[in-house]
Amino acid sequence: MLIAGPTASGKSALALGLAGEIGGTIINADSMQVYRDLRVITARPTEEEEASVPHRLYGHVDATENYSVGRWLADVRPVLDEVRAARRVPILVGGTGLYFKALTQGLSSVPPIAEDIRANVRARMEAEGPAVLHAELSRRDPSTQLKPGDRTRIARALEVLEATGRPLSQWHRDGLPPLLDPARAVKVFLAPERPELRGRIDTRFDAMLSAGALDEVRALSRRKLDPLLPAMKAHGVPWLIRHLNGEISLAEAAEAAKSDTRRYTKRQFTWVRHQLPDWTWMKPEDARAQILPALGR
Repeated sequence: MLIAGPTASGKSALALGLAGEIGGTIINADSMQVYRDLRVITARPTEEEEASVPHRLYGHVDATENYSVGRWLADVRPVLDEVRAARRVPILVGGTGLYFKALTQGLSSVPPIAEDIRANVRARMEAEGPAVLHAELSRRDPSTQLKPGDRTRIARALEVLEATGRPLSQWHRDGLPPLLDPARAVKVFLAPERPELRGRIDTRFDAMLSAGALDEVRALSRRKLDPLLPAMKAHGVPWLIRHLNGEISLAEAAEAAKSDTRRYTKRQFTWVRHQLPDWTWMKPEDARAQILPALGR
């Protein structure tokens, strides 16, 4: 059972209800909910929810780590084996479309990047800016289609070039096989109406602030981590850090974070439409009634 959807679409609540009904184990497929430092700001399941049914791969990674889809595949493989051995139903849930694509379609076999190479590229990104590194990447890999402002992907592409001498496009030719047969999986994408989703995003961020998100980000900020690390770019984190630094008010930080999240959900819809075309789209309120028959319940 695979449940994807934009941020704040109700994926976790749906998975929790289904797990209780069908004897499921919920497995995280969200790239930010893997970080132990980010329970509140990523709306990770609460401790009570995690105790009510089995949850796996939540909060098992430190914020200092540059967690990747390859790492997630390596982590999820034994978990799937364990869940099946226990005769439970694996319910993979999250908003990271690339995780689901790799799970069902495979992944390019890019080798690990040495830490000194990664650190050098990050330092250059901070010192020289994305435009300079994008220009270098374009010279060394004319096939690149990355945008000049895409700091993370530019850095990643240069790291691979430096480490291997080959561009990412070449590594994509040799892939790792999928872990699941997509034809045998129930694949659902929750798609609320856009006005409803905007309201969900706003309400959820306000609830996260009330639940201690600012304190959580304050603790993370005190660690003085590399701002290019994925955990440091989780929705809301950069804006709340700016507030903590005295640059903007809390209201301004909250509104900017909500706006960023709304824009991100638009990209999630577009990405899934093109990259996961065989998934079934459904409204959150209709999902349970449609999923149970598909599972033979």
